[in-house]
Amino acid sequence: MTSPLQNLVGPGKPLSAEPPDPREIEGLQRSGLARLRDARNATLSLESRFDLAYNAAHALSLAALRAHGFRPSNRYIVFQSLKHTLGVGPEVWRVLDKCHQQRNIAEYEGELDVSGRLVEDLIAACEAVRVACGL
Repeated sequence: MTSPLQNLVGPGKPLSAEPPDPREIEGLQRSGLARLRDARNATLSLESRFDLAYNAAHALSLAALRAHGFRPSNRYIVFQSLKHTLGVGPEVWRVLDKCHQQRNIAEYEGELDVSGRLVEDLIAACEAVRVACGL
């Protein structure tokens, strides 16, 4: 039986099959944990905390996808695949989706308008990903 992730592999599709690399996965996890720790630092600006938490969530989510033997062709698919890589629910990936959209606006339009609530929700979502990773 083909897995939902395997269905996303092929020409023009968002994933490619690639054997997991334990060193890469460990590095992504290490980076994600360090950024998550730093994102909790309330003395930093909201923008910095958002950036740190978003990149922590991405690194941990990417590590999970790589551990399953897939490499993404875009950033967003790592969050879309969380249901299949870590079994996390929509309450997590909806926050990450919103933050991904906000990150793109900041990255490509120079407009980063984040609230303390959004940053706290992002940190909580990232924490859920960390726990699901067993870290």
